[in-house]
Amino acid sequence: MMKTLLRRIAPVFIVLLRLFFDERYLCGKYFVGSLVGCRWALKALWVRNVLRLAPPLPWPATHSCHVSNPRNIIFHPDDLNNFQSPGTYFQNFKAVITLGRGTYIGPNVGIITANHDIYDLAAHTNGQDVTVGEGCWLGMNSVILPGVVLGARTIVAAGAVVTQSFPEGGVVIGGVPAKVLKVI
Repeated sequence: MMKTLLRRIAPVFIVLLRLFFDERYLCGKYFVGSLVGCRWALKALWVRNVLRLAPPLPWPATHSCHVSNPRNIIFHPDDLNNFQSPGTYFQNFKAVITLGRGTYIGPNVGIITANHDIYDLAAHTNGQDVTVGEGCWLGMNSVILPGVVLGARTIVAAGAVVTQSFPEGGVVIGGVPAKVLKVI
């Protein structure tokens, strides 16, 4: 009974949430027929917009998720779950990060598009786009460095540092630097 009532009032919440979030992110599997997205949005609204514990984003995300430039990240609304994982870091102020649909990102994953200049640590190198294909899984504490392209169904082992591209996909990679551990 309570769930039925909540499902009926969810569209009202979504109309109100459009005041704070871009409506293109208030759709998909977490908002249609589910209250999960509304819970995430209300929590993000409270923590990011009211308490100011983190900068506001145009989509619901936990306060421990850091995105340098929300305009430089491309993802499907069905993958909002990736911004609920604690400690995720999307450093994309100089280039674009593209996340393929159905990708899962574990806690404390870093995706980086620009490094510090080794001759002037106060400056950054030119940014390079990072592309993660569809159906990938980035394990906990992994780091994806500038210019990397991961093909569909690539699994990145926990703690891996990915310094080169694996565009063919369908592989498990791991280590520092990451290398192919298994073809799947």
